[in-house]
Amino acid sequence: MNAIGIDLGGTWIKAVLLNGAGEIIAQEYRPTHGNRDPSPGPSDPSAVAVSTPWKEAIRETVDALKTKSSAPVAAIGLSAPGLPNDTNTCIARMPGRLQGLELFDWSEFLGQPVHVLNDAQAATMAEFRLGAARGYTHVLMLMLGTGVGGGLILNGQLYQGLFQKAGHLGHVCVDNQGDRDIVGIPGSLEDAIGNATVGKRSLGKYQTTYELLEAHRHQVPFATWLWLDSIRKLAIGISSLINVFSPEVVVLGGGITQADEQLFEPLSEFMTLYEWRPGGQAIPIVQARFGDIAGAIGAASFAISRMQ
Repeated sequence: MNAIGIDLGGTWIKAVLLNGAGEIIAQEYRPTHGNRDPSPGPSDPSAVAVSTPWKEAIRETVDALKTKSSAPVAAIGLSAPGLPNDTNTCIARMPGRLQGLELFDWSEFLGQPVHVLNDAQAATMAEFRLGAARGYTHVLMLMLGTGVGGGLILNGQLYQGLFQKAGHLGHVCVDNQGDRDIVGIPGSLEDAIGNATVGKRSLGKYQTTYELLEAHRHQVPFATWLWLDSIRKLAIGISSLINVFSPEVVVLGGGITQADEQLFEPLSEFMTLYEWRPGGQAIPIVQARFGDIAGAIGAASFAISRMQ
């Protein structure tokens, strides 16, 4: 069964064509808000921006991928920020971004059923079906980037919960005296390590995680303290979530994981302090396999699962 997966982001539309074995046959990248200047895609330096409305760009992307399929495309999945409706046919709630996305009927627009889910949940599906969590039944995933998203696989199924909002794992409290985050949680994990709050956390000294890490690598004491404190809170958050869901594996994805050993080595040490380990068994924490294309792969995988 061939399937198309589309990841609609604020900057790029990324899409893949998958065959029944989960292999990528073709990829497409287009800018979400096109312009007439050459602009490299996230993984395709030959990509060129075009002046095309994003809904039409998605239609063109689907049509282009269909021409590269030797068999009919049986399923289409679309991942996007926001909360899907209870039948996964559209994004029901996404205030303030991508005007026109809420309640848009993708199935009618593209002429065949389209299965829609949250972008972090889609990345979780990608890792569960084809990536770092393949072969597991209970999976917890955290996406560490501008904010902190996530997803849950329970008993081999994506768990979406009421209002399809399950997996917003960044909105757990790791400091009850901290400021309230965007959903009202004080001292959230998202605010503790997300890229969006680096300026606030560093008192204006650094604006991005990259700048903070560079200072840490140069042994600036304040940067090292701030980075390690963020990882300590990440360990507290993960340990708390392990206690709630008891997963077989924790997958970390998103841009912050590009810190590699600067993230995973201190995280491992902090986990020894906070993780409850019956019988001495630690839950493995692994790095996600897929990068910027995870949402598209997961959307295609989700669409296939809905067809089975």
